Amino acid sequence: MAQAKLTIDLDALVANWRALDALTQGETAAVVKADGYGLGLAQVARALAQAGARSFFVAIAEEGAALRRILGEGPEIFVFAGHMEGDTALLAEFSLVPMLNSIDQMVRHVEGLPGAPFGIQLDSGMNRLGMEPAEWQSLRDVALELGPRLVMSHLACADEPDHPMNRAQLATFREMTDGLSAPRSLAATGGVLLGPDYHFEMTRPGIGLYGGAPFDDAQHVVTLDVPVIQTREIAAGETVGYGNSWTAEAPARIATISAGYADGLHRIMGPKISVHADGVPCPVRGRISMDLIGVEITHLEEAPAHLRVLGAHQGVDDLAEAAGTIGYEILTALGPRYVRRYSRT
Repeated sequence: MAQAKLTIDLDALVANWRALDALTQGETAAVVKADGYGLGLAQVARALAQAGARSFFVAIAEEGAALRRILGEGPEIFVFAGHMEGDTALLAEFSLVPMLNSIDQMVRHVEGLPGAPFGIQLDSGMNRLGMEPAEWQSLRDVALELGPRLVMSHLACADEPDHPMNRAQLATFREMTDGLSAPRSLAATGGVLLGPDYHFEMTRPGIGLYGGAPFDDAQHVVTLDVPVIQTREIAAGETVGYGNSWTAEAPARIATISAGYADGLHRIMGPKISVHADGVPCPVRGRISMDLIGVEITHLEEAPAHLRVLGAHQGVDDLAEAAGTIGYEILTALGPRYVRRYSRT
């Protein structure tokens, strides 16, 4: 079988949620948008709910509806995009809580679903989603009379603990929300690690649950093993892959594995990563193509049946660094051709 295997350790996922939960005094929610960061919404959300998570965040109402079908009644599901046109029926049918981002959304929600739960998202300086201070000031009294379930904002630079933006946003958020009776939330994973000043009544970790930075103490969650389709001996001076981008300086043995940029292993990574055979690094040779990658295994005693791309020796942030991106993108780009396996002890 040429299909690569992606193994998701649900025990590690749960351990990461519990570790972040232990750092705070309030409620710890879980962000499961983008199909549980590419790892499978159903399996991820069920494991976290069984561990004790009672609040979940998704990006759009359609994700919320899918999550409600998975979890059933009980857990609260917040929708970052708020109440968009066309969302009213979904929000009502699946008991979703839109995080309202503007006066227009507030009007739409109150008129379309009078009495239905909602939250408020404020812009404390990121300029992405949320009501700006002046907009919030004009709406604040009316919104508070209706009883929002949550008032939140989002930090722009939480993965850089010393960045002055963190303190600036914290001050702005406090100015906008001090004195409210509604629960507040400012911290995702990076904010949790910034300390208690940022925690408020709810934190909402995402990437840290899945083993990514900036949660350096996170347990490893994702392993990717890719089958070797073919091995070949090449002579000094021969090349590997498109564009003749790698030339053998001495006789070499090359394994071709069945994954590529169509599976989220970006072409730019090639010269900077190795894959592993029982912990032994094997360098990528030539360009990563759509479905195949060449790997040098000259130094191995035997040709392996598969090689490990993601694992304890090379995590999502290592791949991200090689690709000039972030772990979030690596996880959410992992393609649909992988067979996904979920492990629990």
